[in-house]
Amino acid sequence: MTEENIQPVPGVKPGSFAAWCASFRPKTLGIAAAPVFVGLAVSAAVTHTFDIVVALATLALSLLMQAISNMENDAGYTKRKAERKSRKGLPRSTANGWLTVAQVERMIKILIGVVALDTLFLIYVGGWVMLAISVASVVAAYAYMGGPKPIAYTPWGEFVVFIFFGPIAVAGTAYLQTGIWQPEALLAGSALGFIASAVLAVNNYRDTEHDAEVGRRTLAVALGRQAMIGVYCALLYSPYLMVAAAIVYNPSVFGLSLCLLALPRTLKLIDELPRREGNDLNAVMFGTVKLELLFSLCLTVGGIVSLILL
Repeated sequence: MTEENIQPVPGVKPGSFAAWCASFRPKTLGIAAAPVFVGLAVSAAVTHTFDIVVALATLALSLLMQAISNMENDAGYTKRKAERKSRKGLPRSTANGWLTVAQVERMIKILIGVVALDTLFLIYVGGWVMLAISVASVVAAYAYMGGPKPIAYTPWGEFVVFIFFGPIAVAGTAYLQTGIWQPEALLAGSALGFIASAVLAVNNYRDTEHDAEVGRRTLAVALGRQAMIGVYCALLYSPYLMVAAAIVYNPSVFGLSLCLLALPRTLKLIDELPRREGNDLNAVMFGTVKLELLFSLCLTVGGIVSLILL
């Protein structure tokens, strides 16, 4: 990484806590926690069961996988010299020299060890299917920016985010509570997965020029910015259809309809995306993150309401 590509940020010292925060990005951990809370609430509404120990282990696994993914992304960009001045995103620790690639990769290995211990307990609870999910999650987290052909260099990033932060996270959480794959949880998970994908879609839409420069053929690069606006709209409207399908399938989860409280924010974001450029798109991206958290809160409260009233 050459000096002209580094994005200096005052007040961050090499090896400091702030440097590590820039690498694992704690503000994104809410996206990892949200599917777990939704899965727990939906499962409780459907089956009236809840195991706090299993819930905490599931939450820990989700948070660890998010941190690993963020750190691999940080180190991966630097190793590939894929940082340019045209990038508009948040600064990366390794690109700025706050942490070395070796330090970050060493921490990733430590976290994978913790994930392995957590997974052993979840295998005991949910069977070998949990091993498959955990291995697939670790591979996806690494492959996003690691390996010979990273997912981040292909148009498949949004799809991978949809799968792992949507149906797998929510339905997997519900499965660990009950040992049953619940259609309601799969539909609610799909709803969250669409919004999580929309977060990445904004990120890639913002960095279309930069990504084309460094050889990344993201969905935004492949389709073009105008088509990407349509993709973003579809990703934000689809969650409401998924929730409607869950309620039609099982009217006892009627409380999930509280997600309609998030509709005004959804419409505002859809209106804002084509009106903003450059760094202003960060507001849309973080707004989409907040939408996912709000949507998740509505589904979580809705599941609890369904449980209490039935």
